[in-house]
Formats: sequence, C-alpha cells, structure tokens
Amino acid sequence: MTNAAAGTLRRRPAQRRSLERVERMLDECALLLDEVGYEALTTKEVARRAEVPIGTFYQFFPDKQGLVRALALRNLDAFLDRMAARLGATQLRDWTDAVDLSIDEFVRMKRTTPGFGVVDFGEVLAAPGGPALPGTQRMLDAALENNVVVADRLRSLMIELLGAPGSDELARAFVVAVEAADAVLKLAFRVHPEGDSELIAECKRLVRRYLSAHLTE
Repeated sequence: MTNAAAGTLRRRPAQRRSLERVERMLDECALLLDEVGYEALTTKEVARRAEVPIGTFYQFFPDKQGLVRALALRNLDAFLDRMAARLGATQLRDWTDAVDLSIDEFVRMKRTTPGFGVVDFGEVLAAPGGPALPGTQRMLDAALENNVVVADRLRSLMIELLGAPGSDELARAFVVAVEAADAVLKLAFRVHPEGDSELIAECKRLVRRYLSAHLTE
C-alpha cells in the first residue's frame, strides 16, 4: 500500500491482513473497471470478489469514489516508482530526455495495467481515449486538478534525480506539458485501442521541444 493511497482511507490498515484486504479491493476494482466501467462498478461486487465483508469495505473506503481515488493515487505512485527506476538506469544528456521515458511508461501502463485505461491518475474515462466523466477532474486533491498534481510530483522527481530547475516558471511549464501530453495521448487512444504510434511520437516531439525551450531560457 503506497503512502499516498493509504492517506485516502478512512482507517489506515495496521495489520498485514488488513493491508492485504485493501490491496485486494483495489486490485478487484481495477479489474472491474476494465470489465464493466465506472458507472456499473459497485462496492458490493468489489467486496464480493475481494472476499471481504461489505462492512470491511466501508471501514476503509467511504464509497465507490473513495475507492477509485485510492486506485488513482496507487497508479500515480506506481508510475513515479517506475520512472525513478528507469531514470536511475539510463544515462541522459539533460533532464528533457526524460520526456520520452515518461510518455513510454504512461503508454505501457495504459496497455498493461488493469483499470488504467478507465482511471489512470484520477480522471474517470468513459473509454480509454475519453471523454471524462464530469466531476472527476479533482480526484487526487480536492483543491487541485489531477494534472496539476501529476505535474508537480513529476517535476519533483526530475529535480531530485536529474537536477531540473526548481523555478516557478518551470512549475508552470510542467503543468502545460502534462496538459498537452494528456490531450494528445487521449487522441492517440481514440484513434487506436493500443495508442496510435505516430500520434505518440508527435506527443514526444511536442513536449520535448516545449520543455527544451525552457531549458535554454
């Protein structure tokens, strides 16, 4: 259980058995999102498939949205952990070279991670390429849009591992870059269920050139 996802729970699991139950509920939630979508997802079915009493579900999650929010935070933590591992194993010329790695990892998770095509980092999609369901733009943080949270955590990773500048200007640039990448990648998955390769390449080119301009300023 990641620290971020644990922070969304009504009660933090203190014992290994409770931790395993929470993870099972998140796993089954992800699988059900692929099978039936968000609208048909029910807390009762998640509990049944995770083999926990429905009362146990409500000990940890307030409702379906709380469950999905915890899943989104777990997804974001997993993405950042994978990025940290890839960045640590790759020699880059400068921090903007991490753009390709970031987009490749996101696309890989879209293709292989259960539930990620419906709920990646909070926004609930009717289909892998959108549109998003109303009211899901602030699933990660009640005060901030999902992409702002993603941009801030990704920038923090780049500062920590690659020495990217910590300026306010770059913080704003990361938000723009994440918004742009999000839009183009949604288009790529609308065009093709596995993500259109040419549009993914265009996304990399767009974001790399934009952030490279900030590197040279």
